[in-house]
Amino acid sequence: MADTKHILIVAHAPSPNIQRMVDAVIKGAQNKDIQGVDAKFIPALQAQAEDVLAADAVILGTPENLGYMSGALKDFFDRNYYPCMDKTDALPCAIFIRAGNDGTGTRRALESILTGLRWKIVQEPLTCKGDFKEDFIEQCEELGMFMAAGLESNIF
Repeated sequence: MADTKHILIVAHAPSPNIQRMVDAVIKGAQNKDIQGVDAKFIPALQAQAEDVLAADAVILGTPENLGYMSGALKDFFDRNYYPCMDKTDALPCAIFIRAGNDGTGTRRALESILTGLRWKIVQEPLTCKGDFKEDFIEQCEELGMFMAAGLESNIF
């Protein structure tokens, strides 16, 4: 289908719980009630600029590591920042962070990079703080569904 829009999910999921969060984002983005949108997950260490350039929206996920994003997600940006620069302006994006503490440094770092790329954060970043809660799964699914619904309805 030529009109299909593509969501790229780039995340680092070093633990089973973070992988569950990624799976929930995918599930939400592939909601059966949303038509004309597909979602593809590529681990942060494998995602390439070509993947970003082919996407209509991106969802980024990371654990909080020492008050920062994971090294794997930072590596994704290190490798793909300049190849995407000026080619992905206003690309809709969303963020989810699995934070053992407060996620503030992680969020700030991501927002700084995304501002430099001129990507458009289309919803409040989801920061799942503290001990793991099953609510995180539902929140991640909603994040994916929101992104897909926004693309389907041409909101962004």
